[in-house]
This record gives sequence, structure tokens and C-alpha cells, in this order.
Amino acid sequence: LDLGFWQVGGALKDWVKDGLMAVFFYVIGLELKRELTVGELSNPRTVLLPVAAALGGALLPVIIYSAYAGGIDPRGWPVPVATDIAFALAALALLAPKADPRLRLFLLTLAVVDDLMAIILIGILFTAKLVLVPLLAALALLALVSGWGRLRAVPMWIYPAVAVITWGLAKESGVHTSVMAVAAAFIVPPRPVGTDETLLGKLEHYIHPFSAYVVLPIFAFSAAGVSLAGLEPAAVLGGISAGVAIALAIGKPVGVTLFTLGAARLSRTPLPFPMRQLIGVGCLCGIGFTMSLFIGALAFAGDASGEAQARLGVLMGSTLSLFLGLAAFRLFPPARR
Repeated sequence: LDLGFWQVGGALKDWVKDGLMAVFFYVIGLELKRELTVGELSNPRTVLLPVAAALGGALLPVIIYSAYAGGIDPRGWPVPVATDIAFALAALALLAPKADPRLRLFLLTLAVVDDLMAIILIGILFTAKLVLVPLLAALALLALVSGWGRLRAVPMWIYPAVAVITWGLAKESGVHTSVMAVAAAFIVPPRPVGTDETLLGKLEHYIHPFSAYVVLPIFAFSAAGVSLAGLEPAAVLGGISAGVAIALAIGKPVGVTLFTLGAARLSRTPLPFPMRQLIGVGCLCGIGFTMSLFIGALAFAGDASGEAQARLGVLMGSTLSLFLGLAAFRLFPPARR
């Protein structure tokens, strides 16, 4: 893309990862802003247990990967941190259609917090050398439009337009485009625009179909393929792939369960559902498809073999987590509440 005064280029895969996926992260940012202002994350009492579960579901996989494969390749430790919201919720709807609605709400809140931690990790670990002028220009633009939106009603199209401009500035600044996309989403106010709708929700409603039905399928098509050429069985069973798979399938349910029970005990907050259902939800948290593949591509950028092993680990771990969740909900079927 050459506009004369500004050029950006890359392989098709780079355009998908840094260009199209910025739309996905913009929608994630809108969801986070909604949850923080008017959703579940706005209530400290409701959010305590899911936040504890998300912390445990991020920490234990990192420890397991580091212990199992950290000596082989330490770059892969961020890969099993994230949970895929869409896949996890879809799996819960299929495996436990009669489950208590609070179980779905717990998983949704947990996954949102999980995504927030993943975005923070991306910003810390995968930000290149900072170029201050475009970074300060992007921050100034976001602050200006945010202040404008607080003083008066701003046309809705202004916010996506600002997001596009900040994306271009992010490419020049060294800050990863996903982080700047979330920042651009956070300036959208939850201002009412109708009887039961907000500007934040309306913008999310318009962009979400493009993210879900165009961006994510293209990303999955470009990111999920694994070349098995030259991949030895020993490397699969004892390297990056096994480390990621075990961290997702074992670390997630153990971390989610232990940290939730610990937080409930320390705060004397009762679990909103039976503990056996918590184990099933913990297993589904190991489905880390979209975000884990994205982080794997960043962690092993320029290393085709390492990235292929990380992809394979994500696919193996997510599949195993799905079967473990199926077993948990078959052994302990949730009663309708």
C-alpha cells in the first residue's frame, strides 16, 4: 500500500495477521469496554471468581509449558495463556445445553478477562522498538476524539475512521496493531442512542458480523495449516507441540479450578454452581484456537518450524480439551436451574 507520503508492505499472511486481525481486536476492545462499563466486569462482587479463574488459567499453563518444553524452546510460553471465547461458548452450548445460565456467564467473563491479559502480553512482549512521534500522534488523536465524544454527540463513523488512522500510526510506531485497535475501541462511549441501545453496542453490532464471518475464517485458513514435512514424532511428543498441548489441556482446568476455589474460600463467596461443573468449564477453557494461534505466530515469527509445532500443539490441546469437557459434562450432567 503506497500513498506517496506513507507506505506499508508485507506478505499476504502479514496483512491477515496485522491488518484484518486488527478488526477482530477492535471488536474485542468494544466487548471489553462494554463489559467494564455496563456488563459483568463492572460489578466487583460478580467478577471476583471469574478473574481468579482467568489468573489461574493463565499461570498454570505457563508453568507447565516452562517445565515441560521451556528448556527446548522458551519462546512458546505465552501460547497457552488465552482462551477462545467463541469456541468455548459454542462447546458449552453443545455439551451442556441445559446448564445453569450462570455457568455460561462465568465462562464468558473468564474468557473476556483472559483476552485482556493476552492483549497486555502482546503489548509487552511483541512491541518492537518504539518510534515516539507516531505513537504520540496516535495517543493525541485518541485523547482528542475521546474528549470530543464526552462533550457532545460524535457521529458513529468517526470512531472506526480514527481506528484506521491509529492503525497506520501503530505500524510506524512499533506498537503492535492489536494493542492500538483495543485502545481505539476504548474511546467509544457507552452513550445511549435509543430506548435500549448504546453507541458502543450499536458499533459492535455493525462490525461483529464482518469480524466473525470474514476476518476469523480467513485468519483460521491462513494460520491453522500445519506442514508435517520433516517433523519427527519425537519432536511432537517431547517438544513445543506437546508442551503447548499439555499446558492447554491440563494447565487450564487445574488452574481455573484451584484459583476459583481458593478465591471463593478466601473471600467467602459461594460458588454459583456445583464444583463438578467448574471442572467442565475449566476443561473448555483449554480451547485456545484463535488467540493462541495468533500469539504463536508472533512468538515464532520467522521460524517456520517452531510456528508449525506451536500450531500443532494448539490444535492438539484444543481438541483434547474439547473431549475432556465432553467427558466431564457426561459424567456430571448439569441440572437445569
